[in-house]
Amino acid sequence: MRTANPFFQVVAQWFKRNFSDPEAIALVFTIAIAILLIELFSRFLVPVLISIVIAYLLTSVVHLLKRWRLPHWAAVFIVYCLFLGLFIFAIFGLLPLMWKQLVSLLYELPQSFVKGQVWLNDFLHHYPKLVSYDPLQHMSLFLKAESARIGQFLLSFSLSTIPSLIEAVLYVVLVPILVFFFLKDGAVIAAWFNRYLPRRRGLIQVVWQEMNKKIGVYVRGRVVEMIIVGLVSVIVFVSLGLQYAVLLGVLVGLSVIVPYIGAVIVTVPIVIIALMQWGFSAHFIYLSIIYAIIITLDANVLVPILFAETMDLHPLIIIFSVLVFGGLWGFWGVFFAIPLATLIQVILNAWPQAPSLSPPEATE
Repeated sequence: MRTANPFFQVVAQWFKRNFSDPEAIALVFTIAIAILLIELFSRFLVPVLISIVIAYLLTSVVHLLKRWRLPHWAAVFIVYCLFLGLFIFAIFGLLPLMWKQLVSLLYELPQSFVKGQVWLNDFLHHYPKLVSYDPLQHMSLFLKAESARIGQFLLSFSLSTIPSLIEAVLYVVLVPILVFFFLKDGAVIAAWFNRYLPRRRGLIQVVWQEMNKKIGVYVRGRVVEMIIVGLVSVIVFVSLGLQYAVLLGVLVGLSVIVPYIGAVIVTVPIVIIALMQWGFSAHFIYLSIIYAIIITLDANVLVPILFAETMDLHPLIIIFSVLVFGGLWGFWGVFFAIPLATLIQVILNAWPQAPSLSPPEATE
């Protein structure tokens, strides 16, 4: 007989070694179905995902109140009322203020371009030998040309936000309702889903228990980090008199969702707005120093305290995960990039390994 193809021999051995366990096949099947559902219905599942994340955060508080001898309904009622109060404050207090500052910033962009052009011309006048004239002159002409296009951009921006506003109103109505039912009937919903999992789900349970612990710590820690960093940034920016302080402070808080990259991106508008407002003055230097202290303390003090050893991933893996999952699923892919990377790591660690098979003997 013919000698078997070595390539197919290697593939067959790899498949037998990694997929000989029925629980491994069940895990792969479950993950594949979950990914397929997210890909097909992601647009419609956004309010559900938001509600699940919020309910997941609040469930730990419900369990804490139940340990204090409160019945389930009372714990859910107290936690939900607190959430609803914060939700109403965010919708009718914080968001309108941020929107007002954002609209003001957009409408002041033409004036900012003009200021930037004046600043560049003044810089060229005082330091003619420090920088070549041509590059900055081209930049000055670019700023002048862009200032003429701002009006058209603002009009298109206003028209394009109408569908998003309608969608946001729908989320405002749906999310609190869904959060309530996830808090109230979370165990019932989980039991219902459990009925449709494969029977051989030992590996699924091992992976879920490990991920439940790590995702819980990550999500709660990330939300606490966002609140602390955002609140401190707003207080600092308001104290220094920086324009759009609330908007920029919230952006700094949100930037912690994307480790390493977020801090770099959000620094750009802060520096530009500060330069436009104060120029290269003492106020700008004070802001730069304090902002650098905030970022440094967050990375070297707050993050180690909140996350400890739960997310032991290399920075390169974190950045790669943010790029990949952010490209696939947008904001939620960025938010869950680290848990998803950790999920892959947990699966690889828990994957059953059959004894290595010796290659079959070639037959004539």
